[in-house]
Amino acid sequence: MSIAVEVSAPGGRPPLGRAAAAALAAGVLRAEGVRDAVLSVTFVSRRAIAALNRRHLRRRGATDVIAFPFRGGSAGMPVVGDVYIAADVARAQAKRYGVPVREECARLVVHGTLHVLGHDHPEGAARTRSAMWKRQEALLRRLARRRA
Repeated sequence: MSIAVEVSAPGGRPPLGRAAAAALAAGVLRAEGVRDAVLSVTFVSRRAIAALNRRHLRRRGATDVIAFPFRGGSAGMPVVGDVYIAADVARAQAKRYGVPVREECARLVVHGTLHVLGHDHPEGAARTRSAMWKRQEALLRRLARRRA
């Protein structure tokens, strides 16, 4: 049993380093009790995520993160999934929320990984009050302390 996280950025260097993103995703998986997983995290352009959003979720426009779970760790099966993060959207959100872009990207890695594991949240203002959001922020704080 093992956890493998591959991070790529076909459009160039991501705001959050590949090693840091992989460590965060692996940390979330371990914290959630996953012992066997294959996960990819890909930093993409605004245009690429808008195309994924339209094609797979039937939604218009760019979003910050999209996650695709393919198998979930039940009955001895590994967790398998893909997480796509729009670096440009993360930069804009970081500016809007007054946080460093690396922190916002880290938040999106944690968020996407939780989605792969089956966590969900409501849309709109209730999103930041949801159990998933609270778990995300707690993991982000805990895992960031380990990296510091």
